[in-house]
Amino acid sequence: MTDGTPPQETQADRERVVRDRLDKVDALRARGVEPYAYSYDPTHGAADALALFAEAGEGEGAEEIAVRLAGRVVSKRDMGKSTFAHLADRTGRIQLYFRVNQLGDAYGLLDLVDLGDWLGAAGVLFRTRTGEVSLRVDELTLLAKSLRPLPLGKEETDAATGERIVHSGFTDVEARYRQRYADLAVNPAVRDVFVLRAKAVTALRRFLDDRGFVEVETPVLQPLYGGALARPFTTHHNALDTRMYLRIADELYLKRLIVGGMERVYEISKDFRNEGLSRFHNPEFTMLEFYAAYFDYRDVMRLTEEMLHAVAVAVAGGPQVVREGQTIDFTPPFAEYTMYQALREIGGVDVEAGGEDALREKVRGLGVSAAEVATMGRGKLIDELFGALVEPRLIQPTFITDYPREMSPLAKPKRGDAELTERFELIVAGKELCNAYSELNDPIDQRSRFEAQARYAAAGDEETQPVDEDFLRAMEYGMPPTGGFGMGIDRLVMVLTGQPSIRDVILFPVMRPE
Repeated sequence: MTDGTPPQETQADRERVVRDRLDKVDALRARGVEPYAYSYDPTHGAADALALFAEAGEGEGAEEIAVRLAGRVVSKRDMGKSTFAHLADRTGRIQLYFRVNQLGDAYGLLDLVDLGDWLGAAGVLFRTRTGEVSLRVDELTLLAKSLRPLPLGKEETDAATGERIVHSGFTDVEARYRQRYADLAVNPAVRDVFVLRAKAVTALRRFLDDRGFVEVETPVLQPLYGGALARPFTTHHNALDTRMYLRIADELYLKRLIVGGMERVYEISKDFRNEGLSRFHNPEFTMLEFYAAYFDYRDVMRLTEEMLHAVAVAVAGGPQVVREGQTIDFTPPFAEYTMYQALREIGGVDVEAGGEDALREKVRGLGVSAAEVATMGRGKLIDELFGALVEPRLIQPTFITDYPREMSPLAKPKRGDAELTERFELIVAGKELCNAYSELNDPIDQRSRFEAQARYAAAGDEETQPVDEDFLRAMEYGMPPTGGFGMGIDRLVMVLTGQPSIRDVILFPVMRPE
């Protein structure tokens, strides 16, 4: 006896299926049918064809609409002298109806068609006796034979509502990330996420282009990394016999362009940080950075509100999006706290009371090892406390302003309090989304901050900003007052699409080797 659980597919089963499909490839070629076509010219998508039929109404003209469709076979029912199948493309799916007296000898090809195969089908639209709009196929073209079956899962129809319910056959999350091609093929909702991602990036570009920003490209491979506090990936340039780094940020190159007179610039780029994997971190990620001459951080703050509101409307149809059951509203103005105020009022800790030793004790109380705490400067200690006690509690878009000088080596001192800087981060759904400054443009101050970072590095901190002499030289030519901004595109898309992990919004995330 068994408990009714389907037997687990073995490697031998999978190999047997592949051999069977390879035999079908040989059989097709023996019939003079090439199983891998060069091209096809569909006239409509599945959704377009269904809409066309609906627009024609139920009159005689509705059943004279000829279309050519292309897509994957996702279901198939052989009924002897007729066969029903469903074809899926990027717009949706539609039923195909094959009849032996319509196709003649070509009908026999259906014996060699499997789920997952790509087909071209031409014919006339009609409504079946069960009410489903279908394509009566009079021309069948095999476009690509699938040798490996897709994990299509099972379908059923709700008896009460008539709704089609799909139970995915691809439930192993790690396998879905590794085999994104299969994930996309069987899960239309996954494809929708990446279509929305593309819309978000387009909306960001349009917003900045419309305000006079110029999109630029800066080096990915750099002789010295900088612009953020992070560990870099290193490589070796053989011809130059020198160590080089994958960029961790675009900031220092974009600010060189401000020096050169390009007053508004932005870049949407791949950046790389040699750090761990988590729900919110992937070593390769996408950033938007922009810099505007004559702006300060308050100007950037207002622009940020306008930009995110515009992107939410473009992607979600309005300023509100739902993520993990929470409605997030991008309607300006956003909430605002200073860093110290947020730590006091939300985190329950006063970092201005007591010295650095008191901060170390508080961070050790979070479970950070004593050895790790010993290498941290004051800014890093405050950052640890903020990340643990405040950040997860900020769900609605919230600006955190006026960061300590130690945490912001590239930001201008706050007017009226040189121990703070004119910087903000935007926190949404418990995580940092944006980071922005009134950019430091005093080369003497900048040098002293670089040198302070070098001392932290010498003490063992691996996430510091090295001294960049070429950037200092650029600043010595004169950089106008500038507002700068950086935002993780991946995290923005997580919020806009309600995805719980950064891997759900990156097509091919970094994975441990199989």
